[in-house]
Amino acid sequence: MSKHSKIGIKGEEIASTFLLNKGYNILFRNWRYGKKEVDIIAAKKDLIVFVEVKTRSREQFQYPEEAVNKKKQLLLKAAAEGYADQYPSRQNIRFDIVSVLMDGEHIKEIVHFEEAF
Repeated sequence: MSKHSKIGIKGEEIASTFLLNKGYNILFRNWRYGKKEVDIIAAKKDLIVFVEVKTRSREQFQYPEEAVNKKKQLLLKAAAEGYADQYPSRQNIRFDIVSVLMDGEHIKEIVHFEEAF
């Protein structure tokens, strides 16, 4: 497994724990709809939250959240539509980003952007 993949998996684990501590219920991790993937699908009160997790090991070129471009947003929205088809409910949906900045094996910063797009 590449270093990049290991960092991403670690970031998703950190983000899941972070969201659980904020009172979210994790419904799915790495949920797939065709070729589209949602890192975390969580629930809180009357919300279903589709979470994109971005993890970086340092602030070289951009903050992690800056990597969620329009194309990625459209893919997440399409996956959310697929989820709604498979799991119909009357709950509201929201798209969030959890940005994890690592310093080696230590968390330097974690930021939760609610209603990111």
